[in-house]
Amino acid sequence: MTLSVLLMSFGSLLIAFLPGYETIGIAAPILLLIARLLQGLSVGGEYGTSATYLSEVATKERRGFYSSFQYVTLIGGQLIALGLQLILQRIFLTDQQMHEWGWRIPFVIGAILSLIALYLRSNLHETDAFQNKSASSEKKEGSLQELMKHPRALAVVVGLTLGGTLAFYTYTTYMQKFLVNTVGLSKGQSTTLTFFSLLIFALLQPVFGALSDRVGRRPLLIGFGVLGTICTIPLLTTLSHTTTMWGAFGLLMAALIIVSGYTSINAVVKAELFPVEVRALGVGLPYSLTVAIFGGTAEYLALWFKNAGHENYYYWYVTACIFVSLTVYITMKDTKHTSLIEH
Repeated sequence: MTLSVLLMSFGSLLIAFLPGYETIGIAAPILLLIARLLQGLSVGGEYGTSATYLSEVATKERRGFYSSFQYVTLIGGQLIALGLQLILQRIFLTDQQMHEWGWRIPFVIGAILSLIALYLRSNLHETDAFQNKSASSEKKEGSLQELMKHPRALAVVVGLTLGGTLAFYTYTTYMQKFLVNTVGLSKGQSTTLTFFSLLIFALLQPVFGALSDRVGRRPLLIGFGVLGTICTIPLLTTLSHTTTMWGAFGLLMAALIIVSGYTSINAVVKAELFPVEVRALGVGLPYSLTVAIFGGTAEYLALWFKNAGHENYYYWYVTACIFVSLTVYITMKDTKHTSLIEH
């Protein structure tokens, strides 16, 4: 966890102070790609470890509630970025200044904030589950070979992540461009709307996490799967024809409430699928690959369909992926009752 935040900080600093193409030529995009790859590697390594850590430090009765804060902080990062963008756009910089050099400011602030995370992580204690396993006579390495002994759990992680991560990226990362390009809002309106919808979305995560501690994980996942399959096309279609900010806000919040059935508990569900010796790797590896393939390409695929004149095809694509995940939710056991963290 300490290494991942160092990589993220270095990547942010590299982006912030990277000279432009007119100064260093082809080296500029190459170095930018390297910086983004470093950040991507740090996020990929971060997810499995942090999901495991939060799940293991929580008490059995509040595990869903505590693990939900992973997405609170994930969304919180997006909120801070949007907040900075709003402040810079509306108070300090003109559009031209923002385009020329102002975009570098959030990367500098991100690198500074990572120092706080570095301090916190360097003072964290290892979880009891990890220490007990390390002290036991039976030691197994957290290797790919050991991980391959859990093929069903790996398949479940891929299946339950597929639809959820695509929906999450659609309604968060891609939504700002969708509101401008398709709905017709201004960039300022899009940023403001996205900021407040994500703020409410972040506050919903602990609520859904606590609910999963009472009713189980599967009901929330199935609820997301059913509503996501039924409502994605109507929501995005109606949103694309909306003419008011309030109308767009209401539709976006409806979508984010549905997605909360996945985002709030997906970390703890994955952690509960694996034994301690491969838990972080088992959560992180299939999750990262699935997010890279489906979440990471969501925005590009959506824009490709739009440019081809078939934007609605993307709505069907998201729906199909959520339906695939729904079949996994229906057939899997409720990890609240079968959690391997208890072992």
